[in-house]
Amino acid sequence: MDDKYHNKKSGYLNNDFQLFHIRDKKNQEFEFHYHEFNKIIIFLSGKVTYLIEGKAYFLKPWDILLVNNHNVHKPVIDPSETYERIIIWANSDFIKKHNYENCDLSTCFKLANEKSFNLVRLEAKFQNKIKAIIEMLESSLDSSDFGSKLLSNSLFIQLLVYLNRVHLGNMYIDDKESLKYDKQIEEILKYINNNLCNKLSLELLSQKFYISKYYLMHKFKKETGYTLHNYVLQKRLLIAKELIKDGSPIIKACSNCGFNDYSSFLRSFKKMFGKSPKDFQ
Repeated sequence: MDDKYHNKKSGYLNNDFQLFHIRDKKNQEFEFHYHEFNKIIIFLSGKVTYLIEGKAYFLKPWDILLVNNHNVHKPVIDPSETYERIIIWANSDFIKKHNYENCDLSTCFKLANEKSFNLVRLEAKFQNKIKAIIEMLESSLDSSDFGSKLLSNSLFIQLLVYLNRVHLGNMYIDDKESLKYDKQIEEILKYINNNLCNKLSLELLSQKFYISKYYLMHKFKKETGYTLHNYVLQKRLLIAKELIKDGSPIIKACSNCGFNDYSSFLRSFKKMFGKSPKDFQ
């Protein structure tokens, strides 16, 4: 499954969901990146620190990370130990199709985003439930028996239901010792993501957070892997694309995402997605 995963490192998901069970021991470095789908990472073994939106998570076996679509992230891996993990890519449209009244299966991802806390660490009794679901899901995905795809889909939905119950019931261990981050950068990231439709210049942010422009540029790049300009630009473009897909007129989506110049918006959009906004209508 390892080669299959790395051959798809561009991160395009055409299925309802995909599961990769990967076990390797090698020196590998990843760049900061994001996906247009939600991602569930179940850490099994190794020595890995996962960086998500400026926060570093020090993982323990059977820790679960909920990576929201558009979250900037990357793993930092110690190659001296075998790194084993289960990674699930989840198509947002597939999740939406299974939502019911008062039952939004993407709630756990949204809460992780709102709390800026992506880690789900469970006590042993709850871990066993996850292990059982994952074991059945992997077995079903490898099967060609009657109804195996339907069974796989139902097991994946069951996993999402359980993760949502864990999140909504606060049944996970809130271990702050497994988390390291710069509080100032966290506040800046929150402000940016809540104000993407407004002006977000380097000068404005440095004044608002009482930090020099040079130090802000240096600190932001160190903690997120992106320049401030590129982070803001890509977040705005991602939101604009979602608005357009949901039926918003292109010009309105452009202005609602903080772009003042339509021609530069079009150029940036085509460069990032390889398609024009009309292709997503």
